[in-house]
Amino acid sequence: MHATPAILTAAALTLAATVAAHEDHPPLAHDAPHSAGDPRTLVELPAPLEARLLAAMGDHRAALQEIKEALAATDYGRAADIAEERLGLSSRERHTSPAMAGHMPEEMQARGTAMQRAASAFARAAREAGASGETRPALAALARVNAHCVACHAAYRVR
Repeated sequence: MHATPAILTAAALTLAATVAAHEDHPPLAHDAPHSAGDPRTLVELPAPLEARLLAAMGDHRAALQEIKEALAATDYGRAADIAEERLGLSSRERHTSPAMAGHMPEEMQARGTAMQRAASAFARAAREAGASGETRPALAALARVNAHCVACHAAYRVR
């Protein structure tokens, strides 16, 4: 099934609105003062590692935005490249380090790896969408990437 550019644009904009709605997770500790009632697990990092983690999270948000823009422009190859290089398994060395891993709970590390795997799966699905015109699997795969982000931010905080 081949979708028209108008359908693809509508789908990408719908996805963008859905993702934006799901990005309303509890604020990160650096975004708002800590609340004694915050149920998230505190992950204490030395200042340089905390700065690196927060920079990586900022890059993840920017990458998701750029992916949505590429999808809206029906540029599936670009969406796939962004996902793999900045979120996927190929990005592991860029965003992680043994020093940081030593401060993170194992479940948090597992969540990060699951998100990277999901991003790599999205990259494959986006490339397939570019070849076949069938966008639903790619959109569903991108929703899974975002779901990992939302779940981790709901479970953990810094500071």
